[in-house]
Amino acid sequence: MVMALDTHGEVSDDALLLAYAAGDRAAARELTLRCAPVALRVAQRMLRDPAEAEDVAQEAMLRLWRIAPEWRPGEAKISTWLYRVTSNLCTDRLRRAGRGMPLEAIDEPADDRPAAVAGMIEADRAEALRQALADLPDRQRQAVVLRHLEGLANPEIAAIMDVGVEAVESLTARGKRALVRALAGRREELGYEDD
Repeated sequence: MVMALDTHGEVSDDALLLAYAAGDRAAARELTLRCAPVALRVAQRMLRDPAEAEDVAQEAMLRLWRIAPEWRPGEAKISTWLYRVTSNLCTDRLRRAGRGMPLEAIDEPADDRPAAVAGMIEADRAEALRQALADLPDRQRQAVVLRHLEGLANPEIAAIMDVGVEAVESLTARGKRALVRALAGRREELGYEDD
């Protein structure tokens, strides 16, 4: 089977999913290596519990495998579909829990820390951001996470959240303003120098 290449010369996600649907286990492994970490990262940032995040990522991947036979290349990007499904699964879990939850910390590898003090400052900053994000309404938190932590473009976020680009811009702007207000009095405490 000849698989379509993307702009970087790799086999495209669409081609891998179609190959999986045709029974190619190697294609499934490759697509899992690409997609599962994305789903897990988004779930970890939206949920408090690492075990819950793993469950959400697994469920998102299972749903991807289930839709493989019906996948129509070119209609949507697999990554957009996966972000949307993962975000929706997280939102469902948060709603079932009846409250918004702070984002879970992702432990940084020890070698990335240049010094103990710098590591402690970075951990304090990450915790402050997690707490501030937890206080945002769900939709604002989702928009801010996808835009500023995942680095997605507004049109892709709009597709994931099933809203217009203007709504994404509004949700992101309101979320950022709320974060600034929540963190405003903590600059010195978090190791930021006033200029």
